Amino acid sequence: MIWILLIIGTAIVLSAALIYCIMPGKMPPEAKKTAELFYGRNCAHRGLYSEDQKIPENSLPAFAAARDKGYGVELDVHLSKDGEVVVFHDDDVQRACGVDKPINSLDWVELSLLPLFGTNEHIPLFTQALDTLADTPIIVEIKSAGKNNAELCKKTLEILRIKGSQFCIESFDPRVLSWFRKNAPYVLRGQLSAPPRKLDTVSKPTAFLLGNLLTNYMSRPHFIAYSTDTRPFTVRLCRAMKPMKVIWTVRPSHDIQRCERENDTVIFEYYMPLPRYASNSST
Repeated sequence: MIWILLIIGTAIVLSAALIYCIMPGKMPPEAKKTAELFYGRNCAHRGLYSEDQKIPENSLPAFAAARDKGYGVELDVHLSKDGEVVVFHDDDVQRACGVDKPINSLDWVELSLLPLFGTNEHIPLFTQALDTLADTPIIVEIKSAGKNNAELCKKTLEILRIKGSQFCIESFDPRVLSWFRKNAPYVLRGQLSAPPRKLDTVSKPTAFLLGNLLTNYMSRPHFIAYSTDTRPFTVRLCRAMKPMKVIWTVRPSHDIQRCERENDTVIFEYYMPLPRYASNSST
């Protein structure tokens, strides 16, 4: 009998610990107001860029095209070597610019001279992107900057405030979200994630924690932005706790109607959906 009680007690403790780790945060009123901008909205991944990169990802023409179609926009920000906030996805500029260097090893002047994917477009400053995207709801993915996380978060937020942008933030790095939880709790924040096997830029233990949302206790995200892959049990359990639900990156090969039906916001690429769709608000 004692053994049975011990087993039951252990199961209860472990279940409580699991729920504590994956539980999302409660939206404050300001975040709820921002969330209304994104419910039922299709957001162009890195702008409305073309698959052949003739209109490059994260470029001003891609942002202008998405704006003109009425889409929301997802974009990525990094810090340059000299502390400028720039819009770019990768940690290095090899794929997009043909130069084998980390983006944070180059200052803004050097970055501004690099052509994107062989076109006449160049890496924009965050301020330039926001000027192009005035009055457009923006999902800002803040890239991990390691020891410079706080600087990137602070500068990104300051720029967004000055520009008066309509925005939320997301990141794979829970330390970024923790900074916002502490310093700007009113900002709508989301945890980016994918199955652990897809998170190959971090260690396997870290990928396991992130892929299963076991770092939510650090940042208590208001929304979960999960990939189109099959979701682990912990992710399904977290979604059952009614956070805002975001999916990335939906493409023509996916069941688009299902993606829209099951998620509050869709981040898409390579097709042109309607800007808005019917959404069952989670709040």
